[in-house]
Amino acid sequence: MNLQQKEILKVWIAAGLWLIVIAIESTPYMSMAYTGRFLYPIFHFLFGMDRARFMIWHHYIRKTGHFVGYFTLSFLMFRAWRETLPRASRWAFRWAAIAFVVSVVVASLDEWHQTYIPTRTGLVSDVMLDSCAALVAQIVIFLWLRRRHAQKPLPAELSMTR
Repeated sequence: MNLQQKEILKVWIAAGLWLIVIAIESTPYMSMAYTGRFLYPIFHFLFGMDRARFMIWHHYIRKTGHFVGYFTLSFLMFRAWRETLPRASRWAFRWAAIAFVVSVVVASLDEWHQTYIPTRTGLVSDVMLDSCAALVAQIVIFLWLRRRHAQKPLPAELSMTR
């Protein structure tokens, strides 16, 4: 296996592992009731938080988890497709588009799957939140790479197509 193949394998393993994390988070063990059972005592002990106030915080913690999870998935998918597909630059619309679409499909399937679990709910609003996170990731990647490109020229080994 050459260096390029190892790099491709590495980025796809990272993306695959993150998909496993998302699948685990979609189980009954990560439902609001389950996470609340172990988070509430912590928040109550540390902050003296009552159950009503905790439920508000718990909601936002879970939604932040959605955002971070799908931002990360979109980022990892971008890296995987960038390594897999031929390139002549640091950024290509098709890598970003594929990463975004894959993230939206995973979010949709994840929420659909949750409709079959009694302790979970599949929400269109969660798919929208996850999709926004995936889009924000692609915008951040684009702006980051554009900024880096303005600061230094593309190395010779990246300027050639594979």
